[in-house]
Amino acid sequence: PATAPGVKGRAFAGIAAAAVTTVLAVVVAGQVATGRDDDSGRSQSASGQTREAVDDDAARGEDRPSPSVSAGAPGAAATLTYAQRMDMKYALGAKLEGSGKFDAVAGVDKAPGKGQKYTYRVDVEQGLGLDGELFAQAVQKTLNDARSWAHDGARTFERIQSGKADFVITLASPGTTAVWCAKSGLDTTEDNVSCDSAATERVMINAYRWAQGSETFGDKMYAYRQMLINHEVGHRLGYSHVTCDKDGDLAPVMQQQTKFLDHDGVHCLPNAWPYPGS
Repeated sequence: PATAPGVKGRAFAGIAAAAVTTVLAVVVAGQVATGRDDDSGRSQSASGQTREAVDDDAARGEDRPSPSVSAGAPGAAATLTYAQRMDMKYALGAKLEGSGKFDAVAGVDKAPGKGQKYTYRVDVEQGLGLDGELFAQAVQKTLNDARSWAHDGARTFERIQSGKADFVITLASPGTTAVWCAKSGLDTTEDNVSCDSAATERVMINAYRWAQGSETFGDKMYAYRQMLINHEVGHRLGYSHVTCDKDGDLAPVMQQQTKFLDHDGVHCLPNAWPYPGS
């Protein structure tokens, strides 16, 4: 049947409105869907970058030295006592050849006793990556210990930074140690040892031995370092090599303990001091 003109117009308008609404709904839905895809993509991308960054940092961290005393990190060193730092091993190659250039450790340490006074300077070869202040502290503490050459008030040792010293105790790479010891006709290369280069001002401490110790002392790094200082300075004071005479006795500090404790069927015990009973 025929539809009245007004009704027909209203129906057409309703259909048009519905069509527009449908189109708008489709557009909005598409935008919302598109927006979620972008957010998801960004989220995945950010997450992926974060994981990659962590993995990359971890990979680089394996190559970097850890922030420990051995890497020379001041913050880490401050958390350890002197004895703890002296008892640690440090990374340093047995065949390292350093720059041959030295820096004097800053500061002075006054002689604490009233015996015959010896002045010394502490030099550390550039580029070793070792704690020069710890080394200087060890020298002063060791030499002025009652068990050392300061025994019974006979001597006292004073560290200076500049000026003429009685000797210069020098921490140097194996290569540089060999060069300076050769100036006094000594060969330190065979056993990678230290020496008193008597023809020069330098008492040479091999940085490899300082860092890694020796089989004879094992993990007793603190005692080994004290022995190194006492032994080489002992040469500077005029003492020569000796050995223990009785099985089970302490090795004299002037025995070549880096090389051996046993000789001629006699087993000696490791010892860091000239006067160990004091």
